[in-house]
Amino acid sequence: MGANTQQKLDQSTFTKEYSAKQYMKFWLPSLIGVLLFLVPISINDKVTIGLGVLADALQGAISEYIPLFMTTVLSLSAIGSLIAKGTNLQFIHRSTFLKGLFDVSPLWFTLRSIGAVFAVLTLTEVGPEFIWSEYTGGVVLYDLIPVLMVWFLFACLFMPLLLQFGLMDFIGTMVRKVMHPLFKLPGRSSVDALASWMGSGTVGVLLTTQQYESGYYTKREASVVATNFSIASIAFSLVIAKFLNIDHMFIQFYFTVIVTGIVAAIICPRIPPLSLKKESYYEPVGKQIDEVVPEGVSSFQWGVHQAVERASQVKNYRSVVKSGVQNVVDIWFALIPLVMALGTIALVIAEFTPIFNYLSYPFVPFLQLLQIPEAEAAAPAMIVGFADMFLPAVIGSGIESELTRFVIGVMSLTQLIYMSEIGILLLKSKIPLSFVQLFVIFLQRTIITLPIAAAMAHLLFF
Repeated sequence: MGANTQQKLDQSTFTKEYSAKQYMKFWLPSLIGVLLFLVPISINDKVTIGLGVLADALQGAISEYIPLFMTTVLSLSAIGSLIAKGTNLQFIHRSTFLKGLFDVSPLWFTLRSIGAVFAVLTLTEVGPEFIWSEYTGGVVLYDLIPVLMVWFLFACLFMPLLLQFGLMDFIGTMVRKVMHPLFKLPGRSSVDALASWMGSGTVGVLLTTQQYESGYYTKREASVVATNFSIASIAFSLVIAKFLNIDHMFIQFYFTVIVTGIVAAIICPRIPPLSLKKESYYEPVGKQIDEVVPEGVSSFQWGVHQAVERASQVKNYRSVVKSGVQNVVDIWFALIPLVMALGTIALVIAEFTPIFNYLSYPFVPFLQLLQIPEAEAAAPAMIVGFADMFLPAVIGSGIESELTRFVIGVMSLTQLIYMSEIGILLLKSKIPLSFVQLFVIFLQRTIITLPIAAAMAHLLFF
């Protein structure tokens, strides 16, 4: 009796009629979101997405001003935090947004201040050269931050098109039967992976954190998606391949990246620390997701129903725009100072200390066992990626063996956890992942994917 009643309730809910305007409120913003985030575009032999076209155009137009602009933002972030902590200015403490932006813990205030100081020293080339050199602070301020600034600007402004108008609900319902048994994840996590694959890993992580804080992922699911599906974009993969001089075999290279990434995404969630994460939702909002399809209704029909219901919850577009702008400000003032601070420190350690060389010693016999030529020269590339994704390619570019350069390139893209960008974004988020856990997951992904990458290189391509 109870099951029949539930089925009738589901059917009666499903037969609710919607107007053409309600359907359009779902599909029109969602279509624009798909075109911006998920549809690949080839421009000048470079594969990117609509969001990337906008970001590249803006960066190209204002590139010479970005370092000064962002140094100013970083300085204002530190000064604003100092004022919020040391004074009782009412306009800051009465505003929930400003209070959350500037009234931070002593640790985050310290890191913001360090980031601001590093940016000023790098911009002016004053102080210790190891901080502002072209291989440390210069990389972060002139290469990394401009990309993050423009990508986050457009990603934050347009991400509501993916999140708030039903697209995630529709796709989640459609592909749940694949994502759940294979990766133990909701269907909507496939959108995070696509956004990373076509655009940027940081965009994928940003999507994941917002979904978690909105009650659509459990602690375990958010941790798994952020550390296993924030894959590097096709565009960046091509950059790595060109830098390592293996772009003539890019199809084989990227095929290997995909295979190793899928295997790691299947194994890592099933072992600690990810397997020990709680199946509970972000406490302030609780569970907000339901991808289970009622009996007698197709996945497509239920997906459309869920999507239209979700879109109808958006009462006005002003709140959507306001939320997007606030997200941009939060990223610029709260995250990018941490990128400047921790990214520079990580690169200083990598460039001017032997720490990563020492940590890489255990990989020498492992690489020799896998018959990787020039194992001693390649070993540091296996561990230095934890600091920055591009560093393995820098180390590997001088290696003579093409097979070894191939494996290093694959590893740099499949390790995923690097502190100069993804790691900092995760530590800043509400997702329960610590620095130590991120390093453990980085090592797990390295140990899992290295034999697969080596085997595919030996057996299929060399």
